[in-house]
Amino acid sequence: MFTLSAYTPSDAARWDAVVAHSRNGNFLHRRGYMDYHADRFVDVSLIVERNGEPLAVFPASIQDHAVSSHAGLTYAGLITTRAMRTEWVLDVFELLGKHYRSTGATRVVYKAIPHIFHTYPAEEDLYALHRLGARLQRRDVSSVIALREPFDFNDGRRRAVDKARRSDIQVQIGRELADFHALLSGVLRDRYDTAPTHSLAELTLLRDRFPQQIVVHEARSDGRLLAGVLIYDFGRSVHTQYLAASEEGRERNALNLLLAGLIEHTYADRHYFSFGISTEREGQVLNSGLITQKEHFGARAVVHDFYEWML
Repeated sequence: MFTLSAYTPSDAARWDAVVAHSRNGNFLHRRGYMDYHADRFVDVSLIVERNGEPLAVFPASIQDHAVSSHAGLTYAGLITTRAMRTEWVLDVFELLGKHYRSTGATRVVYKAIPHIFHTYPAEEDLYALHRLGARLQRRDVSSVIALREPFDFNDGRRRAVDKARRSDIQVQIGRELADFHALLSGVLRDRYDTAPTHSLAELTLLRDRFPQQIVVHEARSDGRLLAGVLIYDFGRSVHTQYLAASEEGRERNALNLLLAGLIEHTYADRHYFSFGISTEREGQVLNSGLITQKEHFGARAVVHDFYEWML
């Protein structure tokens, strides 16, 4: 009934069509996003067909006999159209296991797509993993605001936003990424001794490929960039891929002002506003200061789960 075929670049249009009509995929899973760093990974992605019709895709890479879904993505897993049923998913996972065993793989690290990024319920994969004896390997904690439910900023955050609104800070959409990337790089270097996941060239390439989905919002004063938020817009949900504020911006609550505007106005009609994870060391350490900042906006926890499926 079902057949698997290895993805090749000539399949890009078919792949993207499945993602576009899926219940749980978004632009991160389109080949234009996945393949910007294709040189870093050995791709072993699969297309799943039933009687010749593509019903699912499985983004995957392999290293040292371990398949990941996908090492270059925050989350992925089996991406399915609405036609896919629970019993069919069980059959597909049996085929996935058989296929990857035949290549010499010994395990699959399955990076499940959090439910807030689904457009329709799509957790048949989690049931299939349970049936196959997969174990929870890692759990990160993300912070999310349910925008269509009552939520409140805490008193201190509200006062900070109100104070910033009385200043001369201008909020706008950024046309270029260079200023924001420089600010972000400086903050990450000075405060955390790290660097952004994406270089300026990579981020510019992705924004050029997905101009409606990747948007930078800025807070400026007299032309100076005080704070910025890079949004990944998934439609029902939006995600803050990067946030940064200069020292002056922190003193003037520019990032608080910017985020409040995005939450209460720009994206108020969406379902979820995601701040991303606040965990380190594969979920074993909670960054209390970071998650507190997010929860002061009214966000609460959603988990990002990783499963290990031994083949």
